[in-house]
Amino acid sequence: MQRRRFKQTTSLEERLAEQAQRLSQEAKSLPPGIERERAIRKARQAETGAHISEWLNSPGLQPPR
Repeated sequence: MQRRRFKQTTSLEERLAEQAQRLSQEAKSLPPGIERERAIRKARQAETGAHISEWLNSPGLQPPR
């Protein structure tokens, strides 16, 4: 069975940042409650993921010698 592959047009960091922004906006429109808290938590996780990915891809990290 063949895997379906496609090339991403934006970087992982950009996609995670967009998702975090979208979820934050969605959370602002929701009334206080569980769904709002879930949206806020997911937005924070997406932001953290974007920062970690950016940090891992930074030129400051060098392979061990």
